[in-house]
Amino acid sequence: MRSGGTVSDSGTADGGGRRRGRNETEEERADRMWSELIQEVRVAQMGVQILFGFLLTVVFQSKYEELSATDQRIYLVTVVLGAVTTGALIGPVSLHRLVSGRRVKPQAVRWASRLTVLGLVLLLATMACSLLLILRVATHNGFVPYVVTGVVLWYLLCWFGIPMWTRHRHTAD
Repeated sequence: MRSGGTVSDSGTADGGGRRRGRNETEEERADRMWSELIQEVRVAQMGVQILFGFLLTVVFQSKYEELSATDQRIYLVTVVLGAVTTGALIGPVSLHRLVSGRRVKPQAVRWASRLTVLGLVLLLATMACSLLLILRVATHNGFVPYVVTGVVLWYLLCWFGIPMWTRHRHTAD
């Protein structure tokens, strides 16, 4: 029903004349947000698990011993980052499973969302370290830090800059 007001995300009118948001209960909203979050996490999980799997194999290659001490340290940091990234991105699944049926879905969605954002930040660090290591080994060139910086800036723009700009630009206060 239009009463001359805007319907907020919680389904209430504010007097602006346009309908905005969904008319859903807190539980319905939590269910929808949970489904959306899980789809997003699946994409990120797949990428980090493939990357982490490849990282785990490097140490068993004969060429690993030929890496400089610096490159071996970068590798170890990258593997640890891959492990903690995997933990953060699988965390929402575990959270859901352990609290399912306890009537805390809105709170679980908030925590799962935080874990996902943390996982994305850690994934950014894992990708940056992986790229740094690969380019150092492949090129032994001084331009590598600049390339890695450029890629990290690109990730920051795509993963955080554009979404935050869109959020700021297209949502009400």
